[in-house]
Amino acid sequence: MRKFGAVLGLSRVVIPGACPRLTGMTGNLLLAILLTIALVACGDDSGTSANNDKDTELAEVSSSSKAVSSSSVKGSSSSVILSSSEGFSQSKSSSSVTPASSSSKKVESSSSEYVPYDHSTCLAWNWNIDKEVYKQFTDPRNGRSYYYYTAVSSKTGRKVTVMAENLNIGEMVLGENDQNDDTKIERYCYNNDTTNCDKYGGLYQWAEMMQLPSRCNTESCSDWIERDHQGICPEGWRLFTWDDFEIIRDYNDQYGDGVKGLRSQCFQGKNTSGFSLIGGGVRFENGTFKNLTDAVFWTYPQEQEYDVTLFAYSAFVSVNSDDNTGTQKNRRGEKSNGYSVRCVKIE
Repeated sequence: MRKFGAVLGLSRVVIPGACPRLTGMTGNLLLAILLTIALVACGDDSGTSANNDKDTELAEVSSSSKAVSSSSVKGSSSSVILSSSEGFSQSKSSSSVTPASSSSKKVESSSSEYVPYDHSTCLAWNWNIDKEVYKQFTDPRNGRSYYYYTAVSSKTGRKVTVMAENLNIGEMVLGENDQNDDTKIERYCYNNDTTNCDKYGGLYQWAEMMQLPSRCNTESCSDWIERDHQGICPEGWRLFTWDDFEIIRDYNDQYGDGVKGLRSQCFQGKNTSGFSLIGGGVRFENGTFKNLTDAVFWTYPQEQEYDVTLFAYSAFVSVNSDDNTGTQKNRRGEKSNGYSVRCVKIE
């Protein structure tokens, strides 16, 4: 301090008990500067402490911000998990819970879930076939229920109790494969879609329908065919035969409905016979599917003499045909194709 004043050539006075003081206008200005320096030199702890407090406060805020940011990240991660499992995410700034984008997708998925087909819609709740005609049977093997009714021939008086729906039982296999696992019942579903099995019934190769070894699709197994052959039908039921079809076709057709009387109302028919044929289509040997809603095909539990190793008696009804061309007794169908199946109650 003294060396600094001497260099400037200023007179100096001594302030008792304090730092030196300069005189004159210049001295006063310089004195103010020197007093400031002196204060720093003497140490103003309050200023330093305030700065430190501010620095500490900023550090805490910064740390807090990082913590909040970290928490937000965790919250975001948590919301992703929650959104995945329950379809909701929760905002940190609000206590309300709002649907996440994945939630809307889940709702859409839920709303588009397949609803089991109402098979009664294809039956004839009309002036000719009263709804009391139909009864229901539940297959204990898979809990599937079927409408059935008793048909009476107006020509012979013979009657048969038959399912008014195609059978749907078994584990689905892809159309490109054969039903060759002889340890279980297998089925085709049109276009490999199980919802089609629910609506139209399964499609079965002949040996599968008969519950005979799969090799019976390429060789004769006539010695194993029984009179009331159960095949894949439930206990107490048997496979549909040509004689059964004749009884059903001989209903009192006073209205001239013909094949329309055999077809269900949702298969462009009148269903006056009650048989309620529905167009389940066919699975061909090459693995392709054809004719859904256009035609229904079925086989009988009997090999066809044209070639007993490869063919069985069969029939079909088209949506566009009003005659019985496709239901002639001598028709043949390839055993390896996939057809619909009907069952008759053993009485």
